[in-house]
Amino acid sequence: MRIDLADLLPALLPRAIAWAEALSRSILESGAPLKSADLALARSVGVGNPENIRLSIVDGIPVPDDAQLRLAALEAGLLAPDTLGLTLGYAVLVRRGHEARARLLTHEFRHVYQYERAGTIASFLSVYLEEIVTHGYADAPSEIDARAHERDRS
Repeated sequence: MRIDLADLLPALLPRAIAWAEALSRSILESGAPLKSADLALARSVGVGNPENIRLSIVDGIPVPDDAQLRLAALEAGLLAPDTLGLTLGYAVLVRRGHEARARLLTHEFRHVYQYERAGTIASFLSVYLEEIVTHGYADAPSEIDARAHERDRS
């Protein structure tokens, strides 16, 4: 079933924000602080407060329980079965087996930088999800920026 994300965004945005904020709080409480090499990676892509990042290694990236929100996230390409990472403020989730990949970490850390610039999860997601609806996931300006800052360890 195809859904019209542009039409649904106003109704879905508050629910997406609530889900993201709750998951972020959980990761910030239970996630691990970055090791020194990863702190340096985060700084290298512009993160101002990398010591606030908490990393959670997960078997699969969580999806919302809300069926309509889950369908929208899957259809937009945000939370696909093969998603390797997800950033929600200072909370970074990475699928088990990929936590040593600097390219993935720098991509996710650049999203942390974007959240820092936005100020809150709600502010970031308001812009980011509109970008996804307007341009598609791959062509969203925030995703282009994150890909441009991917790097391997040096």
